[in-house]
Amino acid sequence: MNAEIIGIGSELLLGQIVNTDAQFISEQLSTLGIDVFWHTVVGDNRKRIMEALRLAADRSDIIITTGGLGPTMDDLSKETMAEFLGMELEIHEPSLNRIQSYFTTMGREMTDNNKKQALFPKEAIVLKNDNGTAPGAIIEKNDRIHIILPGPPSELQPMFVNEVKPYLAGKTVDEIYSRVLRIFGVGESSVEAKIKDLLQKQSNPTIAPLAGAGEVKMRITAKAASRQEAEKMIVPVQKDIESRLGNAVYGYDDDPMEMIVIKSLREKEMYLALAESCTGGHVTDLITNIPGASDVLLESCVTYSNEAKVKRLGVSEDTLKKYGAVSSQTAYEMAEGIRKISGADIGAAITGIAGPGGATRQKPVGLIYLSLSSYGGTETKELHLSGNRLRIKEAAALHLLNWLRLSLE
Repeated sequence: MNAEIIGIGSELLLGQIVNTDAQFISEQLSTLGIDVFWHTVVGDNRKRIMEALRLAADRSDIIITTGGLGPTMDDLSKETMAEFLGMELEIHEPSLNRIQSYFTTMGREMTDNNKKQALFPKEAIVLKNDNGTAPGAIIEKNDRIHIILPGPPSELQPMFVNEVKPYLAGKTVDEIYSRVLRIFGVGESSVEAKIKDLLQKQSNPTIAPLAGAGEVKMRITAKAASRQEAEKMIVPVQKDIESRLGNAVYGYDDDPMEMIVIKSLREKEMYLALAESCTGGHVTDLITNIPGASDVLLESCVTYSNEAKVKRLGVSEDTLKKYGAVSSQTAYEMAEGIRKISGADIGAAITGIAGPGGATRQKPVGLIYLSLSSYGGTETKELHLSGNRLRIKEAAALHLLNWLRLSLE
């Protein structure tokens, strides 16, 4: 089976919001073995929505629309779908009752136009919305499945997972399973060169390198009669890739670098303390986004000024005068200082020039110094990064986390 996703809403075409619905649905459909060949976006216009539906009907087994289920006049998805299928709309009483209850719970008065959200063809399987006022629907007609979903991700995602996905699972035979390898420290072109022969002979499983923010992701996808069989098909390919890339492969699927670092620290029963300058606390933010970070992170200090480096971390004024804030010597003393002050097993520090100002010929934008201090000694690293200010900060934080990861192996 193949599917087409039609995102409805002029705000998508105007670039006011990103169509994350299509990404989410595509990922979900892939686990069911349903191929997605087309993503379409159309504005809030009945004629153009109708054209999109006709085109989709000529090439897709499943048509999924997102958005356009609100109470206002420009919300036309359901009405246009009913017209396309030659069906009449009528009030679905359970949905109307749920909408009325929603407004009562919110302490607001329901206006008459909200009633249109309870209008559905009598042939439809109505999908309840526990997170808003717009129910969805599944309609089978002409050997085709039509699925109507609300646009807000907070409403669409639980509706899809809880109601649409189980429904579609009963209609499919094959399953698609993907494993994503997360790679850091090796560029996309270098990764491709190392596995070029695998890419050239791939069939099932397939291999797809994906460049991301500061890292490369390698998606291995297998299609089989069951998830278990697909997983088995992926294993030898995964092992082959890992043997070629070595410890550049740091994690899998949705596990970010900071999660791997926290896991390693916890397993070794070690504590971490951070001293940040140019990243302004970004490393700390990444780490504390992970539940359980308090098990391993003792403290963090953002010492943006020279005065703070001296006062909070004990960096020598002589070091700052002689070498400057952006230097391996200052990074060294920052890492040692935060480790000793906090009592942590590892002190990690970062200082540099994120730009666009503050650079000199000797110290250009993107010059970064990292340092790790432990009871076994203190080391520093020099990096030369490129990009705008935010990209440099992000890349510098990932480099520090990656060094932490490798040091804990």
